[in-house]
Amino acid sequence: MTVNTVPDPTLLAFHQRLPGYAPTPLMHAPHLAAALGVREAWVKNEADRLGLPAYKILGASWAVYRELDTLYGPFAPWTTLEELAIQLQPHLPVTLVTATDGNHGRAVARMARWLGLEAHILVPEDMVAARIQAIEGEGAKVDVVHGTYDEAVAAAARLADQQHLVISDTAWEGYERVPGWVVEGYGTIFQEIDQQLADQGGSQPTVVAAQMGVGSLAMAVVQHYRAPDRATQVVGVEPLRAACVLQSLEAGELTEVPGPHASIMAGLNCGNTSPLAWPYLQGGLSASVAISDAQAENAMRLLAQDGVVSGESGAAGAGGLLALCGGEDAEGTRTRLGLTPESTVLVISTEGATDPEAYSRIVQEVTNDA
Repeated sequence: MTVNTVPDPTLLAFHQRLPGYAPTPLMHAPHLAAALGVREAWVKNEADRLGLPAYKILGASWAVYRELDTLYGPFAPWTTLEELAIQLQPHLPVTLVTATDGNHGRAVARMARWLGLEAHILVPEDMVAARIQAIEGEGAKVDVVHGTYDEAVAAAARLADQQHLVISDTAWEGYERVPGWVVEGYGTIFQEIDQQLADQGGSQPTVVAAQMGVGSLAMAVVQHYRAPDRATQVVGVEPLRAACVLQSLEAGELTEVPGPHASIMAGLNCGNTSPLAWPYLQGGLSASVAISDAQAENAMRLLAQDGVVSGESGAAGAGGLLALCGGEDAEGTRTRLGLTPESTVLVISTEGATDPEAYSRIVQEVTNDA
């Protein structure tokens, strides 16, 4: 498929103006490489991104900024968020609204706090307390929706009005502008990776694993790595109990997976694929795999051996590659993906220990078993 891979030239400069910006580490993962039977494995470690334990702030911040600029701008030139917040004061009160499984909502709440706005975050009823408390710690109002993430998305959409701006990372009919900016915001990850690989003398990856909830990150991966001048293959990974992309691919059309979506991979517990992402996933994924909670936990422990603190959703990409390379048709899969003992793979660890108690319990199991 042909995709537009030209990043917005102002994107990286925008992120560089946010408090605490620094590129996240691109780490060698020799234990992962050995388990996959490849020469080299890289992990883009998003455990600390702009002071938050996940990559989501990149998309949320860019989408908030672009939406505010569209509604209230154009803004005069600014250097700090404080200067931007001053320009927003005549338009207050403004509340940012979103639904979340955890990380996106906290990122939207952080952006609201930085800009002097309010935040109203809706979460599904299976959200663990630690993630709710983290969002509330940003100063946001959190409401628990008695249902799934998808029902929380619908509830958030109903709150939209002139003073309540919905900043969703999934799209629906008539609502694509903001989710498009969320995806665009993730592009900073790949600009950093390209530079880091160049600096470290690394090869461009043969295969990249992309976690799939609603599909926004995977869409960004496809946009970057399935360009005409690249030969990289993209593997999509999601939970067995929320495999909406895999089921859509098998059906040839968008297909809902009804809840509840009871997986520890909370950030990926989505029953509907974003229609904005769908064409990119359908045309750009080289393989798609759904994994169990146990496979995610094994990946968490393996990444820990490589010095990467990766939460349940964060480790899912590695878990998917391990499942494909160790499954019944492992040899055929490796051939289709072009994986050889000389290959390089890239995994994006999208979050750190967002549920610290669960992370400690899961990773400690390898120590107890040793």
